[in-house]
Amino acid sequence: MQTLVVSPSWIGDAVLTHPLLVRLKARDAQGAIDVLAPAWASAVYGRMPEVRRTIAFPFGHGELDLAGRRRFAKSLPRYDRAVVLPGSLKSALVPWFAGIPVRTGWRGEMRYGLLNDLRRLDERELPLIVERYAALAQPAGEPLERPLPPPRLAVDASRREATVAKFGLGGDAPVLALAPGAEYGPAKRWPARHFAEIARAHADRGYRIWLVGSARDADITAEVASLAGVAVADLAGRTSLDEAVDLLSLAARVVSNDSGLMHVAAALDRPLAAVFGSSSPAYTPPLSPHARVVSLNLDCSPCFKRECPLGHTNCLQKLEPAQVLAALD
Repeated sequence: MQTLVVSPSWIGDAVLTHPLLVRLKARDAQGAIDVLAPAWASAVYGRMPEVRRTIAFPFGHGELDLAGRRRFAKSLPRYDRAVVLPGSLKSALVPWFAGIPVRTGWRGEMRYGLLNDLRRLDERELPLIVERYAALAQPAGEPLERPLPPPRLAVDASRREATVAKFGLGGDAPVLALAPGAEYGPAKRWPARHFAEIARAHADRGYRIWLVGSARDADITAEVASLAGVAVADLAGRTSLDEAVDLLSLAARVVSNDSGLMHVAAALDRPLAAVFGSSSPAYTPPLSPHARVVSLNLDCSPCFKRECPLGHTNCLQKLEPAQVLAALD
């Protein structure tokens, strides 16, 4: 059977699709799985052996372009089924235009007809997004098989060595990787001064300090580097996502906000302290036995807002570095 999986558009959510892919492959070992995803996602899906290939989705976020989607759908190979993970109407259009016989997904945004294996989600039965994805590998109405396999990303040692050499990061001392960004908004970002204190504490212990993130995170990583007052390698915006994954796989410790890189570090099974503010680990926790969630669990959180509606972000401001250090230790 030839299967097309339509990926979500966030790095962390893409990582969390891996148990679904494992289950699909286990049910049809001779079948092939392709993933339709944003171009950056090849850095994630290229590390999942269950995926035959990643097909770059050529449409931007919010872009409808019905004629373009129809043309793109007609250019795809023939598939026997599609599994559509985003909840939007737009995400279901390409499988429908492509005439894929079985089109599976959860109800949402008026997708009747576009999906013909349309499931009704019981959020209490499937509280985690990783469970909601994985359940779509099973027939409708069948209870989710638990436990799920954890998300995992493979690393090629030679490619990783080349990445280390490219950025001049060789050395024998252990690495602390800090990921102080969070694309969703400031209500998910632990203050730069707290990350800086973590950096100083580890520099005193002989760690090398790497700051990782996208170009959008460059301001906050620069602030962390300035406040830390110790030698750091600020890599934000300098690496591709592929290179960032390679470098994170070398970290002896990782501290991250609830972000895509948090899920990458968990899927690499790195010792991880994951800081949660406005979001909830009850929905998208880091899925690794070596991850620890650090949160104050205030009455006002989780609010799931991009910016604090109360104007103080106490859920992050008052979360002291000592609590994160304790989680790491």
